[in-house]
Amino acid sequence: MIRFFLLLILTTTLFSAQVERFRWVKDETYLIFLERHNLPTYKLYYGLEKDDQELTEEMRAGVHCQILRDDNGVIEQALLPLNDELQVHIYKHNDEYNFEAIPIISETRTEAFTLTINNSPHYDIMKETGSNKLAQIFVSNFKNSLNFKRDLRKGDTLVMIYDQKYRLGRPFSMPSLKAAMIEMQKKKNFIYLNDDERYYDAKGHEVEGFLLARPVQATRISSYFTKRRFHPVLNKWKAHLGIDYAARRGTPVVAAGAGTITYAARLGSYGNLIKIRHADGYETRYAHLKSFRNGIRNGIYVKKGHTIGYVGTTGRSTGPHLHFELRKHGVAINPLNVVQVTTKKLKGKEYDAFVKVKENYDQSIELHLSNQTKYEKPAKKESVCYFNNGGTCI
Repeated sequence: MIRFFLLLILTTTLFSAQVERFRWVKDETYLIFLERHNLPTYKLYYGLEKDDQELTEEMRAGVHCQILRDDNGVIEQALLPLNDELQVHIYKHNDEYNFEAIPIISETRTEAFTLTINNSPHYDIMKETGSNKLAQIFVSNFKNSLNFKRDLRKGDTLVMIYDQKYRLGRPFSMPSLKAAMIEMQKKKNFIYLNDDERYYDAKGHEVEGFLLARPVQATRISSYFTKRRFHPVLNKWKAHLGIDYAARRGTPVVAAGAGTITYAARLGSYGNLIKIRHADGYETRYAHLKSFRNGIRNGIYVKKGHTIGYVGTTGRSTGPHLHFELRKHGVAINPLNVVQVTTKKLKGKEYDAFVKVKENYDQSIELHLSNQTKYEKPAKKESVCYFNNGGTCI
C-alpha cells in the first residue's frame, strides 16, 4: 500500500497557519535546523547512511522550504530542497520521524522578453524583471565574446528566451538560457543553446565561457552529472553531482584551472580529495585519488594543467576513475556545460542540425522583436498538493 502523507499547500486563511514557509538561512546547517526545531538528530542525521548525510550538506541559503504542523504546532512534515531536482522529505509516521530524498515536482515554462538598453544589460534586466538570476545568465554568456562597455549604446535592443522551472506555482532555481540577441552598433549578435548543451554564435562557432582544461586523459565518461538518479542497488533517489572519467590507476590528474588548493586529504566516500578555489566563485573537486603529487597541500597556488594527483579508487568506488565536480558559490553545476579543452566550429551533420535549431530560435526572436514583448512578472499562485512517500504530487 502506498502511504499518503498530508503535505497540504493551501491559500485560504483557514489552513495557512498550518503551513510555515521560509527561506533557508545563510550559514545554517541541516543539523542546526534539526536541533532548532527539536527534531531527533540521530534518526534524521547521525543514523543515516553516509551518502544521505553528505546529501544534506547541499542545503543552500535562500531556498524556499515548507513545514507542515498539526493543530498543536508539532511538525508533521518538512520539504527542504537540495537543488532543482531533489529535496529532503522529513515526515512523521506512527509517531516516528523518517528521512527520504525525493524528486521535486516542478514544471518548466519557456518564457521570453525584449527591452531597450538605457544603462547596461545587467542593470536594465534587473530593473525590468527584478531578477538578478536572469541578468547574470544573460551577461555571463556574452561577456567573453562581446565588449558591452565599448560597443553598447543607449537605445540598443536585447531579446532573451529562457526556460524557468516552477515549484508550487512559483519560479524555482536558476533559469536556463535558450537563445538571446543583443543589438550593438546596428549589428545583431546571437547566442544559441544547441542540442549538445553548448552555446554557439550564428556561424556555429562555440561561444567561450569559463574555460577549463579536461582534468584527466580518459577513454570515456563512465557516469554523467545528474541532480536526481534512482539508484538501482540502494533503491532510493540520489544525486551524482559530477562527472566520472574512467582511467587507469595512476593516470595523472591536472588542475582544470588556475587557483588555490583549499583541501587535500581524505574525506568520507570521496576518498582522497582535492578542492581548488578559482576566480568568480568557482571551485573544482577531484575525488577517489590514489595519491597526491608531492608538494600538494592546502594554501598553495596551482596553474591550469598542473599535475595535482593520480587516479585511484579510494573511498566509495567500484573501480579506478576520477570523480570531477564543478561548483559555483557552493552550488554544483554540470562540468560539461563549461569545461572546454578548445572551442570548436560545427561542421557537416552537426552544423546542419544546429541550423535547424538556430532557425527556430531566429523566428521566435524576430517575433518578440516585432511585438516588443515585455517581461511579465509571474503571478504568485499556490498549488494544492499531497505528497506520497515516492514524492508524487497528486
